[in-house]
Amino acid sequence: MNQEEAENCREDMEIDGNEPEMPAQRHADIIPDGFNANYLKAYYGKVFPHSDIFKWMCYGHDGKHPGCDPTYLSRREFSFTLDNDIYLRFQSYTSAYELESSIKEKCPFKIDIGPVYSVNPAKRHAYAQTGDNVFTPVERELIFDVDITDYDDVRFCCSGADICLDCWPLMTVAIKVIDTALRDDFGFNHILWVYSGRRGVHCWVCDGKARRLSNEQRAAITDYFRVYKGNENSNKKVSLVGPVLHPFLARSYTDVLRDFFEGKVLLNQNILSTEEKYEKILEMIPDESVAAELRGKWQEKRKAKDDINVVRWEQLKSLLHSGKFKHIQGLRRCIEEIIFSFTYPRLDMEVSKHMNHLLKAPFCVHPKTGRVCVPIDPNNCEEFDPTAVPTLSQATSARTQHERFES
Repeated sequence: MNQEEAENCREDMEIDGNEPEMPAQRHADIIPDGFNANYLKAYYGKVFPHSDIFKWMCYGHDGKHPGCDPTYLSRREFSFTLDNDIYLRFQSYTSAYELESSIKEKCPFKIDIGPVYSVNPAKRHAYAQTGDNVFTPVERELIFDVDITDYDDVRFCCSGADICLDCWPLMTVAIKVIDTALRDDFGFNHILWVYSGRRGVHCWVCDGKARRLSNEQRAAITDYFRVYKGNENSNKKVSLVGPVLHPFLARSYTDVLRDFFEGKVLLNQNILSTEEKYEKILEMIPDESVAAELRGKWQEKRKAKDDINVVRWEQLKSLLHSGKFKHIQGLRRCIEEIIFSFTYPRLDMEVSKHMNHLLKAPFCVHPKTGRVCVPIDPNNCEEFDPTAVPTLSQATSARTQHERFES
């Protein structure tokens, strides 16, 4: 690693998925059975879709079409994470052959994609010597990052980076809500959803008008999705203001969130099954007298034919809708706010606001799980099973077996 590459590692680092680890633990923890560095050479040689990634990143600027910009791809930043957490930033390529050759040669543990800059990022130091600040991002997909760890306060089956089929549907809901809004409310059409390889999903909005948005415009779109007002210490994290819900929120609530909460979350997460859990719900009720009445009902020892979570939820809805407490301000939206708190997408806002953020490339391999970052069809996202996604070893072995069969 030369001096310039070492400098690259420290410049404006905003790379997806790099959590700090204790040096003594690092290598033992990040190489699971599914990720074997020895398979990378075969994976990049026979499985990774180099030509498709190149075609996507060009957006028609491949030198073969009239009016295309032949410098377009050479101004796109690629970042490689090598063994021992060595980062090579500001890599750039002028052809599909160069890109493929570099990936095969370096065999990166992870590939991140950054923005298109005003000049070739690999030559940015030469431009800096002119005294003009010409090195700046000018184009980048509008991206969204949803991470299951941000739901740890409302899921009880797993925590941290662990996922299962009981909590993964939270990612399915996020895809449905965000994808519909991007298409129907903003008019975007070219949207790619990708499994992050471990604990979340990434969204790439690739329309030309999306790629050319300024940071201020990206921030405005990101704020459109914001409903979380509190912090980790707040009892009430969601605040739905105004006499009626915004049409986007109303559509999300009636089409997706309400049924998902009552049909999946209540039962899968057992959120009202114990005192410890239901107290979190009662804390969201803005009046203690109402919470106390429900607490009294829920502390009674009764045998219920139906699931206790469903019974208690129906009691909560019945009491709040009864009109008994209609004089208490803030109760009218309480049910909606509880449902939003448990189900509404939790975005990493900073990822979407800034053009210079790096995001893991589709079809690369997550170095901590070994799973391939495969695309997700938003129209059939309920069918996606993250536990069935092939690992590096499985993908490479399957390709080898296929070649042997054909020969």
